[in-house]
Amino acid sequence: MPTHQRIRMFNTKETYPNQSLDNDLCQAVRAGNTVYVRGQIGTTFDGQLVGLGDPAAQAEQAMANVKQLLEEAGSDLSHIVKTVTYITDPRFREPVYQVVGRWLKGVFPISTGLVVAGLGQAEWLMEIDVIAVIPDDEMSQAR
Repeated sequence: MPTHQRIRMFNTKETYPNQSLDNDLCQAVRAGNTVYVRGQIGTTFDGQLVGLGDPAAQAEQAMANVKQLLEEAGSDLSHIVKTVTYITDPRFREPVYQVVGRWLKGVFPISTGLVVAGLGQAEWLMEIDVIAVIPDDEMSQAR
């Protein structure tokens, strides 16, 4: 029996055709009762950028992705315990955090925020990765 489940596996050859990459990755990993979600950006799972030049719109899409991935792993937004948010300009802090805050109202995760020189593609203005848990009662139902 595997100790973890990989969710939405992909290869970077397809997702980054403008770069010479060949890495096998996944969008999330469920290991025991913990879910680790890869950094989510303002693109749909089929690679369409949402909100070119708009950090709030990109945050909205990123959070929709986080929600979907957590649900696919058997968790949900209310079980997020940690977030790390990356923005490429300090002026993006308010619009991005307003969106994230709306999605996580009442959750109270620990949170780290970083301003970075850039992300994987120049048009990406923000990225968020999360760690969540699957409560014991939901773990027993999933077995």
